[in-house]
Amino acid sequence: MEWTNWSGLESARPERVVDPGDTADVVAEVERARAEGSTVKMVGTGHSFTAISAPEKTMLRPVRMSGIVSIDRAAMTVTAYAGTHLKTLNDELERLGLSLHNMGDIAEQTLAGAISTGTHGTGGVAAGLSAQVDGLELVTGTGEVLQATADENADVLGVARVGLGALGILTKVTFRVEPLFVLEAHEEPMAWDEALGSFDERVAGSHHVDMYWFPHTDRLLTKRNNRLDADPSEAQPLGRFRAWLDDDFLSNTAFGLLTAGANRLPRVIPRMNRMNASLLGARTYSDVPHRVFTARRSVVFREMEYAVPRPAGLEALREVRRALDASDLKISFPVEIRVAPADDIPLSTASGRDSFYLAFHTHRGADHRDYFALMEPILRAHDGRPHWGKVHTRTAADLAPAYPRFAEFLAMRDRLDPDRVFANAYLRQVLGD
Repeated sequence: MEWTNWSGLESARPERVVDPGDTADVVAEVERARAEGSTVKMVGTGHSFTAISAPEKTMLRPVRMSGIVSIDRAAMTVTAYAGTHLKTLNDELERLGLSLHNMGDIAEQTLAGAISTGTHGTGGVAAGLSAQVDGLELVTGTGEVLQATADENADVLGVARVGLGALGILTKVTFRVEPLFVLEAHEEPMAWDEALGSFDERVAGSHHVDMYWFPHTDRLLTKRNNRLDADPSEAQPLGRFRAWLDDDFLSNTAFGLLTAGANRLPRVIPRMNRMNASLLGARTYSDVPHRVFTARRSVVFREMEYAVPRPAGLEALREVRRALDASDLKISFPVEIRVAPADDIPLSTASGRDSFYLAFHTHRGADHRDYFALMEPILRAHDGRPHWGKVHTRTAADLAPAYPRFAEFLAMRDRLDPDRVFANAYLRQVLGD
């Protein structure tokens, strides 16, 4: 059986495929792999653009380990199987009158995959999903089942919230949750100088802010999400037709057709981007959080994303534009800009510092390599850290200086997986042997 990730960039042919039904089944597979001197990986939905979850020998699929396990309304926590899709958790939380504080813009990942790669949103008290984790159950490389909470194995919890799949196989995840609330989204096109000149003010005055710059143009789409003091029943979402037109037809169907066609005739891309940017209009709506934060993405793309220190962000963005304008590259996808508060997770891209994220995308039918190779040195020069689940070329030797607590993570890996049962080529690249 061949494993392939969503973008089609990575693939593998594991020798064995197993669908465990519970933690005991996972333990048995880990013990088997360890006894054989082999490796085992639990895969999710393959939404990482890197080979972080690529299985070499035994592939575990969490299709039978999904759903909410328990709810603690006194502590405001929810525990779910790690194979649960984020979109499934969001739907269930809404039904229970609960919500996560923040999330990224894609909800297709499993919970384990999302937190292990450092999936994040923008703004808020906690931008990353991992920073909202209150507890973990994981199977270590020796077959031990560890409960990691603030009171039990707290050191493991502190590190394993962004574990890259290198510390153990996550079987359950406990999140801190909040009563279901309402977000109002205000989207507005802006010129380059206005958007960058007002960015800090908008971030300071809003709960969540992001922007999308259309290469080869002077235009950006800006978005502010703010909490409303309103009951969810009072939300005013987009009408069914407007939602279909904007978010399904224009943002997916039409955009996919245009960008696919532009791959064959790249010289039309600047004109196409200018046309697309000119059609942008302002809109305001409100809804429960996961319907505002997340969006359906049917157009398959490739992505690289870096986090630079927040004070360096706008200058890095300006350098990105200057480099792209000076090149012969024609890029049809917008550049996404987000910000995040610092967290205390050793291998989080926001570890110890407020962060400014720049994400670069190409259509799957376009060659991303020259574009990403042009951008990556700029981001590295600003002390950038690559998203673990998105394309980059970094290795352990040059990642270690970027993370003050890198050695702490490696020590935890030595403790929890001394025989490298969870290793694969990607982890050897970014963590070493």
